[in-house]
Amino acid sequence: MKAQTTTNKPESKIPSEPDAKHDLKSLPLSEVQKKLDSSPDGLSQAEAEKRLSQYGPNEIEEKKTNLLLKFLSYFWGPIPWMIEAAVILSGAVQHWPDFFIILLLLFANAVVGFWEEHEAGNAIDALKAKLAIKARVKRDGKWETPPARELVPGDVIRLRLGDIVPADARMLTGDPVEVDQSALTGESLPATCKSGEAVFSGSIIRRGEISALVYATGADTYFGKTAQLVQQADTVSHFQKAVLKIGNYLIILAVVLVAVIIGVAIFRGDKILTTLQFALVLTVAAIPVAMPTVLSVTMAVGARLLAKKKAIVSKLVAIEELAGVDVLCADKTGTLTQNKLTLGNPFSLSPVSAGDVILNGALSSRAENNDTIDLAVLDGLKDKDALKDFEVVHFQPFDPVHKRTEATVKTKDGKEFKVTKGAPQVILALSTHAGPIEAEVEKAVGGFAQRGFRSLGVARADGDGEWQFLGVLPLFDPPREDAQATIATALAMGVKIKMVTGDALAIARETAKKLNMGADILDASGLGDVKHDETAQVAESIEKSDGFAQVFPEHKFHIVDVLQKCGHIVGMTGDGVNDAPALKKADCGIAVSGATDAARAASDIVLVTPGLSVIIDAIKESRRIFQRMNSYAIYRIAETLRVLLFMTLSILVFNFYPVTAVMIVMLALLNDGAILSIAYDNVHYKDQPESWNMRMVLGISTVLGIIGVVSAFGLFYLGERVFHLDRMHIQTLMYLKLSVAGHLTIFLTRTRGPFWSIRPAKILWLAVVGTQIVATLIAVYGFFMTPLGWGWALFVWGYALIWFLVNDCLKLLAYRIFDPIGVSSPAKKSGDLNPPE
Repeated sequence: MKAQTTTNKPESKIPSEPDAKHDLKSLPLSEVQKKLDSSPDGLSQAEAEKRLSQYGPNEIEEKKTNLLLKFLSYFWGPIPWMIEAAVILSGAVQHWPDFFIILLLLFANAVVGFWEEHEAGNAIDALKAKLAIKARVKRDGKWETPPARELVPGDVIRLRLGDIVPADARMLTGDPVEVDQSALTGESLPATCKSGEAVFSGSIIRRGEISALVYATGADTYFGKTAQLVQQADTVSHFQKAVLKIGNYLIILAVVLVAVIIGVAIFRGDKILTTLQFALVLTVAAIPVAMPTVLSVTMAVGARLLAKKKAIVSKLVAIEELAGVDVLCADKTGTLTQNKLTLGNPFSLSPVSAGDVILNGALSSRAENNDTIDLAVLDGLKDKDALKDFEVVHFQPFDPVHKRTEATVKTKDGKEFKVTKGAPQVILALSTHAGPIEAEVEKAVGGFAQRGFRSLGVARADGDGEWQFLGVLPLFDPPREDAQATIATALAMGVKIKMVTGDALAIARETAKKLNMGADILDASGLGDVKHDETAQVAESIEKSDGFAQVFPEHKFHIVDVLQKCGHIVGMTGDGVNDAPALKKADCGIAVSGATDAARAASDIVLVTPGLSVIIDAIKESRRIFQRMNSYAIYRIAETLRVLLFMTLSILVFNFYPVTAVMIVMLALLNDGAILSIAYDNVHYKDQPESWNMRMVLGISTVLGIIGVVSAFGLFYLGERVFHLDRMHIQTLMYLKLSVAGHLTIFLTRTRGPFWSIRPAKILWLAVVGTQIVATLIAVYGFFMTPLGWGWALFVWGYALIWFLVNDCLKLLAYRIFDPIGVSSPAKKSGDLNPPE
């Protein structure tokens, strides 16, 4: 990419600061070092700790909400207002039991919501700590990698390709680097920054490497703080949108039916205050108060589980999006292969020996960069002391544009020469008199590729400055031991894995063959650019292919775009700075182990261990979470329909309130307490990508809701016409029936098959049993209601259990009608589950 001229540098757009601190940006470098009492050798650890206490951490202190104000916020909003209105109306009509019980509900909702959000926030903070940027800093003369938050003015840091600059700094001696400051200044092209110039916190190194002197940290930087890698995004995922639609549907239904009740009550001349109080409480019971809490708890639980499996979620909604991924574009190196390169027997041009090819390749490598290719070449040296006879006076690191490294080397007798290694075609093009040897080199590279070896060309330039091609270094990266089984597992789950690699076509095909991925590998060099719309024929070939070879970063973005236009939900892995656009474009961007800061910043999920199996684990977990939320949605709709329709019909037809306002409040309180535990439930995930099936959810929940109304009226008929109970006892009878049957519905909605097909999690079982013991004791001994006694309580339990078995059979029939494909699709057995304890 062409570099910007000096006149277009980002600094030119930065407003000047009168503050003396910011003069450090423009003062001569020697004066900056003097002012900061520093040198190119950096600070001592003791001095750095002293400055850390003086300047504070290299971060902007987040504005923390006062915990008391946060708690009080749960009493402000439409739902709390309705509950508070019910409390006031209860006091106005002097229904003190109602007053205190509804007040208890108000505080219980606030406490539960506050606590769960607080815990979810703690989980996010823990994930942020794991994703924090590390900085390479010189302390006591040695390079270390502490968290970037520990940087202080005066520190000397090392910036490399793909790094996010952790603080405002001045470049020290070295080659110019290209810096992308588009997020800070709006400049579209990288700026070339030379020695002595400033580079700003949050910008990205696009090319080169250099040391720099930190002159401002934290709040003293121009742009506030370092790029924030972990975001608790406010965006709402597809699944959350669907669940919120359900919430709106329930609220509208509740408001309409309550309006009917109020209209009839006014027509009949009932007491308006009592009617309004009852209507408000009924509306509160119908509104899914627990929905935001259940969502946040389920997401936080999933994030913690994935963190244990070495996959850190930077955006919680990504867990839900991952459930629908049906195409995963996976990097070959490090994901499908071990990223542990070993050097094979080199090809050398006469009269150069194989040892000379390795030695010159090693001289153009740098061990401290910890690059796998460089380490493999250095490990290939038979004589480890051979490098001691040479001094590397200048090193140019690899970058994706030039695709090679270069070093200027001095021998003991003072002679200088240059060495380079990189892509064979690049090194050939660089070399003089390459024509006669081109066919021989290409034959060697092709032979290595057919055996699965990557190739590096090596060249040397002596005094005359002309590059001479020396030979080819073959590097082998063996497939991961678990890759073949993992790919088969993914295919069985309905996820197609497509290999994406910059390697030659022959290498990609050889690797794909070893992993049983299919041999239809496309040469990406023939694909269009980002702005190019592919023909239907090319788009179909991209969709049907098993992978892509000779891929450049812009190809990744284009591949994702084409697959999305074909209707696929696409996951994409990446590790380099140039992968960031594709990672952002994908429905779920995944930064693999060892990814650059820029790639991690653009991703939804960051892996801290290599391999593909972690991604498959993440997909499984996301589908389990989808199932939990699906169960909750069906349960919530069914219960709301049951209570609202039963209450409305009882009032309209029989002019009788079958339960009191206090009973409704206690039903809601016990329901919300138990349903939170669904976030920890055991579930089966489907062997196909998940998508929101509103027809199925509404169909199943409506069937269960209507059956619930029928069974409720059945018990009402038995109590009044058969056993001739008075209305007070019937109200307690109906309260216990609605409570028991409602909680039993959880065990119906959590499975597609018979209720016994999946063992409930211990926490769900204990929550339901615990709340029903409380509900039964309230009804038996008559807390705020007429005592029922143990005989009638056992009768209600027996009646509810019989209807529970009937409901389960009708549920299976409803699934066959509303979701026949889902029923026939087998779910993973419980042996594949990894539920939280």
